[in-house]
Parts: sequence; C-alpha cells; structure tokens
Amino acid sequence: MARVDRIKEEIGWLKVPFGLLAVVDASLLGWLAQSYAKASPVLAAAATVAVIVVSNGIFQLNRIAYRLFDDLEES
Repeated sequence: MARVDRIKEEIGWLKVPFGLLAVVDASLLGWLAQSYAKASPVLAAAATVAVIVVSNGIFQLNRIAYRLFDDLEES
C-alpha cells in the first residue's frame, strides 16, 4: 500500500473515535448542565473529570489528524 493511501486510511479510521468522543463529551456536558444542582457532589465531580478527560482525548485526536494532514501534503 502506498504511503499516501495508508495515511488516508488512518485519517478515515480516526473519524470513528473522534465522533464517539464528541458524542460522549456533548452528552456529559448536557447532563452536567442539566443535573449539576440535583446530583451528588461526588457524581458532579466525576462527570467534570470525565468531561476534562474526554475533551483532552478529542484534542489529542485532532492533533494526530492534523499531523497526518501535514504528512499527506508532504507526500
């Protein structure tokens, strides 16, 4: 497989975890915004930590994808 095709395939694969993480992040943020007053402090803190972790995962995947885009341009 050519290098360009491999990079394109990897970028295509990254769409799946990126989409899943975006949906999970939006759901967690929505739940947190709606239920922070009713939820126990431990649950609210855990949801906040989860939002931070998932958002970090989204940013990391984004950085990986942009690095692959740069590699694609160089090829």
